[in-house]
Amino acid sequence: MGFKGLLKLTTAAAVSVTLVAGVSTSALAVDKLKWKMQSAFGSKLSIIGEVAKRYEGIVKDMSGGAMKIKFFEPGSLVPTLQGWDAVKAGSIDAMWGTAGYHVGKFPALSFYTAVPFGPRGGELLAWMNYGGGDEIYDRLYHENGVHGLHCALIAPETSGWFRKKYNSVDELKGLKMRFFGLGAVVMTKLGVSTQLLAGADIYPALERGVIDATEFSMPSIDYDLGFYQIAKFNYFPGWHQQSSVGELLMNKKGWDGLSKQQQAIISVGCGDSITWSNTRSEALQFEAMNKLKAKGVTSVRWSDADLAKMKKAWDEVVVEESAKDPLFKEVYDSYSSFRAKYKIWKDHGYLN
Repeated sequence: MGFKGLLKLTTAAAVSVTLVAGVSTSALAVDKLKWKMQSAFGSKLSIIGEVAKRYEGIVKDMSGGAMKIKFFEPGSLVPTLQGWDAVKAGSIDAMWGTAGYHVGKFPALSFYTAVPFGPRGGELLAWMNYGGGDEIYDRLYHENGVHGLHCALIAPETSGWFRKKYNSVDELKGLKMRFFGLGAVVMTKLGVSTQLLAGADIYPALERGVIDATEFSMPSIDYDLGFYQIAKFNYFPGWHQQSSVGELLMNKKGWDGLSKQQQAIISVGCGDSITWSNTRSEALQFEAMNKLKAKGVTSVRWSDADLAKMKKAWDEVVVEESAKDPLFKEVYDSYSSFRAKYKIWKDHGYLN
């Protein structure tokens, strides 16, 4: 081949590479997005706050900087427990929190965060993703103008911080206690006066005596919130939250207006956040418990007899709530049906 022929071939190849590169760049280009996302948990709060702030960076990096879902600290845009209404109205684009914070509207949504005497994270997510749970979740959310994605997962919580040691759950009657979700309904049945407070509001309420005791999360998170400075007895196990699922709540029209690529980036970011938060939550708790012990905290485990009383109260709650709330019954029936079928795998596949 002569020089001119070689030059033509080289030029043609260069043009082809340029065209392919141009097509590739165009295909990979992500539409710009700028959203405001308020978190229910502060950015410095172990795991549940960290993962929300981390998510902001994940979306930005995966989109090459085109998508910006800006993290806002709790209460900076709207009151934390009013996130549902704010997102639905479009006042904010998204809220990072948990489905159980919407129980004032739909008590059954607690199932999508945690269930008393319920499963660990793998089984809970299996019900949601593959056992019919998300079909109900999506229907309810979409009917109300919002869209949700499961976006975090943590290991078991503790079941309470108390100023003194109690020898029986019966001794808690009359106590004023911050408690979350379906576990709060159980505690109310046992004679405890419960209320739901956002994380940032718990310490001052405990300090001023507005509440006598509290539960919130796992040792590393509770350590960050400083409960040990007031209450020196931390009770286990977290019968009310053996696993807890976090949520990214979005305005439905905002979600529908995204491209498939943008939706994929948001969804994949949530999947990564679930893995990160779950493994990190398992890794940090023994160190946190040792730090709490050094601060004078005594870890106490409920007796089997006390746990049996709590389980009995939970079984009663299920019957009562199912009788008066069709949505609660629908969700519980789906959840319990999946668990019954899953049991053969659990009993054979796992060590007791």
